[in-house]
Amino acid sequence: MTSAQSPLPEPSASAHPTRSLTFGICRNPTLPFPELVRQFRLYEEVGFETAWLTDHFQRPSGPEEPFLEGWTTLAAIIPQTSSIRVGVLVSSNTFRNPALLAKMAITLDQISGGRLEVGLGAGWYVREHEQFGIDFPEPPVLVARFTEAVTVLDLLLREAGGSFDGTYYRLDGAALVPGSTQRPRAPLTLGAHGPRMLATVARFADRWNSFGTVAEIRERNDRLDEACARVGRDPHAIVRSFFGQVPRQTMANRLEFDPWESPDAFAHMVGIYREAGITDFIVDGPEPHQLEMMGRIATDLLPGLRAG
Repeated sequence: MTSAQSPLPEPSASAHPTRSLTFGICRNPTLPFPELVRQFRLYEEVGFETAWLTDHFQRPSGPEEPFLEGWTTLAAIIPQTSSIRVGVLVSSNTFRNPALLAKMAITLDQISGGRLEVGLGAGWYVREHEQFGIDFPEPPVLVARFTEAVTVLDLLLREAGGSFDGTYYRLDGAALVPGSTQRPRAPLTLGAHGPRMLATVARFADRWNSFGTVAEIRERNDRLDEACARVGRDPHAIVRSFFGQVPRQTMANRLEFDPWESPDAFAHMVGIYREAGITDFIVDGPEPHQLEMMGRIATDLLPGLRAG
């Protein structure tokens, strides 16, 4: 899929309030690499719009499990696929300087032929920061660093580059060549929950991604609309995306049911979160024994949901 076929709007574009539903899968890179490739090819074959890896040193719900690094694994998977859009949901801003992340993103956008989705969040898993000696500041600093990082990322992905004099990051006439294959840049997916983070989403994001209960998502969605109004941006220009964490995860904010159990379960998830304003659904990857059901859902259920 080229950038012209992207389901996302250009960063400065205005979208019609009625948006078709899109669907993706987020996979922890805990599987052996050949199996990850096989599954990404399968997601592409059955018609999911996006496929994602996560960004951690270890799996938060299972630190003892094997776990590959997300961006380098994605770089190896990209040549094994041809049409599905791919990304990391979401990169931890605490791990990399945003200029380095921009260079990585432009490289993968070139390699993929314009299929990259650039994801970024502030960072959250404290224990891996402690274990690996990575600074994890208090929330106000974490959020301020995130806002500056998004500003730098947006500036560098637009090829023109420039200068930026922030508290945490600086650019001095910086530019990256070549630029993104996609124009004016690869789309930005920003993970955010609180008001300050949502203000940054309103300024820069093409896709906003969050997780939580229906009530929490509805409230955040309304706050994002308000944040867009404050900066004069059409709120419909931002895709509203939900990350469905299945109950087998030992983490907070997971779903109370497994959407991969049946087409009815998946449709139920879509129905309740669609009413909260969600149009893009990214779900934890199914277990091996659920891959057949995933295929049924993709071929029998999703086309109707997209159309209706």
